[in-house]
Amino acid sequence: MSLLKFDFIGKRYWWFALSILIMIPGIISMAVQGFNLGIDFTGGTLLDLKFTQPVTVAQVRDALKDYHLEGSTIQLASGAQVEASPNVFVRTHVLTEDERTAAMQGLKQKLGDFEVLRIEKVGAVIGSELTRQAVIALVISWLLMIAYISFRFEFKFGVSAVAALIHDIIVVLGVFSLFRLEVDASFVAAILTIVGYSINDTIVIFDRIRENLKTHRKTESFSDLVNRSIWQTMTRSIYTVVTVLFCSLALYFFGGETTKNFALALTIGFVSGMYSSICNASPIWVTMKEFSERRRVESKVKGSK
Repeated sequence: MSLLKFDFIGKRYWWFALSILIMIPGIISMAVQGFNLGIDFTGGTLLDLKFTQPVTVAQVRDALKDYHLEGSTIQLASGAQVEASPNVFVRTHVLTEDERTAAMQGLKQKLGDFEVLRIEKVGAVIGSELTRQAVIALVISWLLMIAYISFRFEFKFGVSAVAALIHDIIVVLGVFSLFRLEVDASFVAAILTIVGYSINDTIVIFDRIRENLKTHRKTESFSDLVNRSIWQTMTRSIYTVVTVLFCSLALYFFGGETTKNFALALTIGFVSGMYSSICNASPIWVTMKEFSERRRVESKVKGSK
């Protein structure tokens, strides 16, 4: 079989099964063990330190790596933009007395003496109320997407697009839950970015389907029409996903510890977004369209009797 004749829609139930198999472990993990919430959600310990000599963020992060605290939020206290400063704020997860003592001894050994100006427990940046509001806002955005796409295209397009979008979000959430990767404020930003990318990729294919529907011949099935539309937009989809993957992978490998999970979430979401636009959204639309056509024909046959 030639690659150009690959039948995406004909294999739709295989794609549906694959998507379900990918999502099930993540859904189970989310239900059983939840998420590894970062300090943005849980709060933590704030250390205000003054070293005898200027230090950089990279030096402090490297010194904390032995104590698994390299993901902490580290800021230099200075009135200007500088690369090094003696005054440093370290915001990490809640530390026990032993953990804090060990970390401070490690900092002293690697970076020299320092004075502890302040140690206090700080609250969550993203509390339960804000999390609930964010979820509500996300659901409302899905409903508005369905409404807008229904207006510009048709209702079936809107439902299919949001179904693919939900698939992408569940995949990313499932991976982070399954592998206990830290979920923080940057992860929320990644999810919102994935939402924008995924819906855009889906709309490009749907727009081509709509254009092809205008010249649709009755002898051509919806499956053939959608396959043709997918291949007409395939080059653009590949160029787009490869371009964004270059950026997200570069950020993952060269961006430092604080951006790794953000870049990883983007990478998973971009790949899932391309897959779902082709293998989920379009096949779902075909399935709904064929079902409604069968119902219409059956009603017409019954009405003629």
